[in-house]
Amino acid sequence: MEINSETSAKRILVIDDDVELCQLVNRFLTQEGFEMEAVNSGAAGAERALSRDYALVVLDVMMPEVNGFDVLRRIRAQSHIPVLMLTAKGDALDRVLGLEMGADDYLAKPFNPQELVARIRAILRRIKPQTNDAKKARTPLVVGDVEMDRGARVVRRHGETVNLTSVEFDLLEVLLQSAGQVISRETLTRDVLGREFSPFDRSIDTHVCNLRKKIGSLPQGTDRIKGVRGIGYVYALPAEMTT
Repeated sequence: MEINSETSAKRILVIDDDVELCQLVNRFLTQEGFEMEAVNSGAAGAERALSRDYALVVLDVMMPEVNGFDVLRRIRAQSHIPVLMLTAKGDALDRVLGLEMGADDYLAKPFNPQELVARIRAILRRIKPQTNDAKKARTPLVVGDVEMDRGARVVRRHGETVNLTSVEFDLLEVLLQSAGQVISRETLTRDVLGREFSPFDRSIDTHVCNLRKKIGSLPQGTDRIKGVRGIGYVYALPAEMTT
């Protein structure tokens, strides 16, 4: 199948059993220059997400038969496509679970369609290569036994590839670039998630937790990413870089 990269960069798949909501979202996304496709069942949505080239998937959690978590699990088994989950208002458990399973972000229902567009644009900006960053993309970012190929968006530890989501990759990049320095949660939320920090939003903490599990400990057994109470996080320098 021949893929038009320019078209696919604007194509959004919405998986939600609420037909009226899909129609509303379609109007807003179309006005913003996106091309939207809607699927109203989880099983069909998972199949569609893996069979065509999309820029991003908007996925509702509460669907009959095959829910959003099952759909996300099927997608993540084969694809790193960005996924924005729609959760019930006030249901923090769904949000945390979605992020832990590999969702890039979430938005609680009911939501302002303009906020949905803003979240989509923030995710797409993160993963879109910037022409003025070509030199940076060619230069590997190396801290100890961790090497980041920013052009290919691949991370290796001890030479072994570490499977990261797009958010986790961007989060690790920010931490590695300032290894040894504490970075505030406000800064990480702004630079990685593309939005203003709220003390009630624990998304960045969940992403850090997921990244910690995947990146593992330093060779001496200590945490690579350490929390600084009330401030933020720091990527710890390996022992050989502190002597």
